Amino acid sequence: MPIQDVTVLPASGESPKRAREIATRLALLYCDRANTSGPHLVVGETAAWVELAGAKVAIRFDSSTMRHRRRGGHNELLGRAVGVKENRYPAVFDATGGLARDAFLLADLGCNVTICERVPVLAWLLQDAVAAAEVSVYGEVREAAGRMHVIAGDSQERVAEPHSVIYLDPMFPERKKAAAVKKEAALLQCLTQSLDDSDSLWAWASQQAVERIVVKRPLRAPTLGQAKPSHTLSGKAVRFDVFVRQPASGGSSDSE
Repeated sequence: MPIQDVTVLPASGESPKRAREIATRLALLYCDRANTSGPHLVVGETAAWVELAGAKVAIRFDSSTMRHRRRGGHNELLGRAVGVKENRYPAVFDATGGLARDAFLLADLGCNVTICERVPVLAWLLQDAVAAAEVSVYGEVREAAGRMHVIAGDSQERVAEPHSVIYLDPMFPERKKAAAVKKEAALLQCLTQSLDDSDSLWAWASQQAVERIVVKRPLRAPTLGQAKPSHTLSGKAVRFDVFVRQPASGGSSDSE
């Protein structure tokens, strides 16, 4: 488990009660104001986010950015990768939760998604974000949130449900170059101590009795593991390597 050096702060001008409660729950240091250079979990009465050196990362599934992504072409590619078809919505185990944006899109497509996150601060932020999405003013966001379940812990210590799909998006800092994404990636790397466990994740996933494994990779990145993908679906910036493991229930496996 990565070691976190995170301080919990109350949001400026808001009651510190919730911040103190979360600090106690996560066994983190609470301070009234920032006095360290490390990452801070800022907790308000109704919102929370992580900050590091001026970069701020919040998880909001009903944000304008996420609502825009709901209509993006990436969703179709992602859905095809995990095997979404008319009246078929596979259960997905997202073993590398992170900010769970793809997990939300899969839930929005109709899949029940279990999100596993090993960093306690991120796991709590995800749980808080799902809870907020469940009471969103947007009906489609509430429906998707109802299909999301967050668990805190290391995926490699769990057994994935048979006949489900494992989704892996290992950390890969070189994937995007936009300034905002660089700041976000730097913050996530700080929280995880830049731990690269791609190989052990693949070793764990390949031992699970699941229908397929889907690995998200940069277009020119090497394949994870030694096995050759059953097929690959490529977009403009990323590709999905699909490893079909066994026939889907009710029919034979297919190439998409």
